[in-house]
Amino acid sequence: MNLTATQSHPWIADRANRFDSSGIRRMFNLARQLKNPVNLSIGQPDFPVPDAVKAAMNRAIAENKNGYTSTEGIPPLIDRLQSRVDQQLGQSDRRVMITSGTSGALSLALMAMVNPDDEVIYFDPWFVMYPALVEMVGGVSVPVRTTSDFQIDLNAVENAITDRTKVIIVNSPCNPSGVCLDENILRGLAELAARHNVCLISDEIYSLFVYDEPHHTPASFNENVLVIDGFSKSWGMTGWRVGWAHGPSQIIDTMAKIQQFTFVCAPAPAQWASLAALETDMQPQIDHFRHRRDRVVAALSPAYDIVSPGGAFYVYPRLPWGTGEEFMQAAIARELLIIPGNIFSASDTHFRISIAVADEVLERGVELLLELAKNPG
Repeated sequence: MNLTATQSHPWIADRANRFDSSGIRRMFNLARQLKNPVNLSIGQPDFPVPDAVKAAMNRAIAENKNGYTSTEGIPPLIDRLQSRVDQQLGQSDRRVMITSGTSGALSLALMAMVNPDDEVIYFDPWFVMYPALVEMVGGVSVPVRTTSDFQIDLNAVENAITDRTKVIIVNSPCNPSGVCLDENILRGLAELAARHNVCLISDEIYSLFVYDEPHHTPASFNENVLVIDGFSKSWGMTGWRVGWAHGPSQIIDTMAKIQQFTFVCAPAPAQWASLAALETDMQPQIDHFRHRRDRVVAALSPAYDIVSPGGAFYVYPRLPWGTGEEFMQAAIARELLIIPGNIFSASDTHFRISIAVADEVLERGVELLLELAKNPG
């Protein structure tokens, strides 16, 4: 069988042709080709997994805790997380399950709730996975633009809701902007979802990394909010694939049923290690990231328009000139890797950098960005 570069293989499902591979993967490929890249594209912590968590992982493996677990997760981890959720929210019909990463949790949630042609609202700029996941389940994406400071206009959300709207996805702190949504906006969004009988999915994977005020969850204002969280970002366990979700029991039961026939369960030793993670203080790492955020925003603000991120580990400056592609190519010429904003948005106005890199790499990246702002050539 001979296919041209523009032809799809006849065995490939239509749904797989409706979205491209993440543009972030392109950065990974570029990083491998450059001799000495200053890589500000990577969205994972640069700190190692804490020693106590690694020890717990090794202990679980040595104790032969390597087989399948219950689909919902190991009871000690579920019990620990359930107690925490009960204490925080005090809602009678809120159950916890362990998933194969937060990506797995989002996949299960959309498979559990979205029928073909159901509409899913999410916000621009968005996490790159949202449009692809909606396409995979046959849903219809309804992106809603955020304001100039990346907050949500509740009137715009209300206007986007139709009788086909099934789900709204919100992410705070946000990837790519790092912005934390105002508590009153989250309350309004939760109440809006309840009023229209729409499921609100709150992606809270960066909930531990907040810098200016406590983390707020819309589940505080609506008992039917489905919350997605995980261990990957907070403890540097991105490759260990342990996430978790909590929400109404019928939704969690359905997600668990689908997990049984897809992911089966999260990796067993990593679940046991996650118990140790919950006992590990990450405040020093959070403080270090706050310091990096402050340093980068202060250094770049004279040359770039930046909304200071309240959480996560990204900064999302406005382009000082040109298109995202032009700016990125000029950066690559200096062996600087960044992510153009059109990967996260319908607009080509910003770019994302990660501060989750070694301090010396970050300092060099800031120098290159300042040079780049003045000199496109």
